[in-house]
Amino acid sequence: MIKAISLVLLVLAFTSCGLSTPKPVLGNQKSFDLEDTYIMFALRAEQIKDYNSASKLFNTLYQKSDKKEYLYRSIENDLIAKEYDKVIKRVDAFSKGALFDAELTRLKVVALFEQNRLDEAIALSVKLAAKTKKPDDYLLTSDIYTKRQEFDLAVRYLESAYEKEHNEKILDKMSIILYVNLGKKKEAIAHLETHSRMLGCSEVVCHRLAAFYSNDNNLEGLLSVYLRLYEYKKSDDVAKKIIQIYTYKRDYRHLAEFLKKSQADDALLLQIYASSKEYKKAYILADKLYETTGEINYLGESAIYEYEANAVEPSKETLSSVIDKLENVVKHEKNPTYLNYLGYVLIDHEVDVKEGIKYIDEVLKLKPDSAYYLDSLAWGYYKLGQCKKAEKIIKRVVTLKGGDDPEVLAHKKAIEKCIKTQKGKKRK
Repeated sequence: MIKAISLVLLVLAFTSCGLSTPKPVLGNQKSFDLEDTYIMFALRAEQIKDYNSASKLFNTLYQKSDKKEYLYRSIENDLIAKEYDKVIKRVDAFSKGALFDAELTRLKVVALFEQNRLDEAIALSVKLAAKTKKPDDYLLTSDIYTKRQEFDLAVRYLESAYEKEHNEKILDKMSIILYVNLGKKKEAIAHLETHSRMLGCSEVVCHRLAAFYSNDNNLEGLLSVYLRLYEYKKSDDVAKKIIQIYTYKRDYRHLAEFLKKSQADDALLLQIYASSKEYKKAYILADKLYETTGEINYLGESAIYEYEANAVEPSKETLSSVIDKLENVVKHEKNPTYLNYLGYVLIDHEVDVKEGIKYIDEVLKLKPDSAYYLDSLAWGYYKLGQCKKAEKIIKRVVTLKGGDDPEVLAHKKAIEKCIKTQKGKKRK
C-alpha cells in the first residue's frame, strides 16, 4: 500500500505539469482541478499510518492552493512520524520574515519537547501562551514545566488555563501536581471541592476527590463525594460504595434513607427495616419485592412482618391476611420458619389449634431438637387443655438452647399454672 501511495505521488507530479497557474479562489471553490483527489489520497495515507506520504501530499496541496490548513496538516503528519528535526526546520523556514503564526509555533514547541530540548521549548511556549492566551497553550507550557520538574510554575500556568474556561481536565492535572508533586494536599482538595460545589461534581472531579480522600483515609469526605457523584450519575458501583461506607460506619439510619431514595438495594433496606423493628415498612416493602420478583420468600417475610407490626392486638383482617400468605408460602416451600409461624399463629389466636399443631409436627420432622418449635407444640397442647402433655414438652424445651427465651418462660409459667388448676379440680 505504501508503494501504491508513492506511485500516486509520482502520477500526480506528472499530471501537475499540465496544470496552469492556479487563480485565487473564493469561498469553497477548489484551487485546482485535482484538489479533491489529492485530499482523498492524503487522508488514505493517514488512515494506513503512512504519515510521510500524507505529509508530502498535504504539502503539495499547500503549494498548489496556498491554503495554510494544508501546511499545518503536513507538518502535523511529520510530527506524528517523529520527524522532529524536519518539523523544526520547516517551521523556521516558513517563519523567516513572516508574521507570528501560533499554529506553527505550537508544532515547533511540541517537536522541541519531544527532543527533550526543554530550555528552547519553554522559552517558545511562554511566548506562545503570552500571545494567544489560549488554555491549550497554557497547558502546553505547564507540561514542559512539569517535565522540567518545575512544579510551581507548572501549576501557575494550569491556573491561568483553568481561569479561562474552568475545564475539569485542566483542574484534574493541577490537583495531581499539587497533591502528588508539591504535597499541597489541602490546596488540591480545596480546588476540586470549590469546582464541585460551584459547577457540579462530574465523574472526573469526583473520582479524583474520591482518590484523594481514600488515600487520606477520610471516610466522611469519601462518603460526601460518592453521594454527590451518585446524584450526578446513578451508578450501581457508586451506590455499592455508599452502602459499604454506611455499613462500615454502622450508620443504618442514613443508609436506610439512601436506600429508600435511591432504590439501589431494596433487599438490604428490608433487612434494615426488620432489624430496626420497623415492621410496617418492612412488610410493605416485602410485598413490593414479592410483586416485582415473584420470590416466594418475600411473601413469607411480608406475612411475618405484617403480623409483628400488629402483634399487640391483630385484627381479624390482619390474621386472615397473614395466614393466607403463609399458607401460600408453605405450599411452595417447606421452610421451617414459615411452617412454625403459621402453626403458632393458628394456635396462639385459637383460629384452628389442631391444624396449627399439624404444621408444628411437620416442622419438627425437619428440626426435632429446636427449642422454639417444641415450645410452639407445647403451647398448642396447652391451648387444647392437654397441660400434662404440654408440661412434658416444655420441661425439655428449657434444657435446650433458647429455652431461656422470655416467651418460652412465660409459656412454662402458664402451663404450670394449668397443671395446678387441673389438679385442684380433681381434688374437688
